[in-house]
Amino acid sequence: MSGSDLAEPDNTAVRTALWRALHLAADRPPHVFEDEIGLRLADPDGRADPDGRWRQRPDMDPAGTAGFRAAIVARARWVEELVDERAAQGVDQYVLLGAGLDSFAQRRPQPPGGLRVFEVDQPGPQQWKRNRLAALGYGVPDWLRLVPVDFERGEDWLERLAAAGFDPGRRAVVASVGVSMYLTEDATRDVLREVAGLAAGTTLAMTFLLPADLLDPADRAGLRASGEGAARAGTPFRSFYTPERMLALARESGFREVGHLSGRALAARWFADRPDGLRPSSGEDFLLATV
Repeated sequence: MSGSDLAEPDNTAVRTALWRALHLAADRPPHVFEDEIGLRLADPDGRADPDGRWRQRPDMDPAGTAGFRAAIVARARWVEELVDERAAQGVDQYVLLGAGLDSFAQRRPQPPGGLRVFEVDQPGPQQWKRNRLAALGYGVPDWLRLVPVDFERGEDWLERLAAAGFDPGRRAVVASVGVSMYLTEDATRDVLREVAGLAAGTTLAMTFLLPADLLDPADRAGLRASGEGAARAGTPFRSFYTPERMLALARESGFREVGHLSGRALAARWFADRPDGLRPSSGEDFLLATV
């Protein structure tokens, strides 16, 4: 895609937004994460609402996608709780790499601690989102910066971020969620090194896919199907990491502290003893690294 093209969000961004909505529509309370705005962003012509036809998509089957959507809402809640925690400690910059249809800024119209939010994404889909926000009446407040970066043309995302008002001398939370599996290891290493060069106290939260043999046996077929679907969509999975390998990459990149959070830990935190049995599928874990 050329940076000048006005492209719709990719399939992954749309599916993530819809799974968040499906969690509210199909799963019993208590809900782990509440986001209905993503559904509105993903549905420019009103086809999904009010008749609910989006739920007829094959990838919205409530039973067949339960583990995937549970994992999506678990990671979303964890990242936003991390942002709130760091904001309470005085961090006032939040960067989303590959923001897609994230709706943090619309759900939190008064961000904690004077937080400034920077959404980094490809120019075409981001302009589409900007237009959609205007059409829905949300607009783009001054504390929200949409930062277009054409990665395919080798644009420097940190340079574009600074031009948008990001202060590399101040602490930040940087989230890269659902991205590393589409990048080569070299590209992920570049991201790690760039974030590690930011101000001391900056925190990176990055998800990564585990190799199939580290998944629960019941989840391996789902990973294989997801990979096949991603390849058909033109966005194949390129990288899988053991926790040990991801931690080593972060250390080599210059982070002072590195830690691993498993998807199983999130499952234990928010899905234990649910009467409906909803539980995240295994396979996607978190790197938490501090500069």
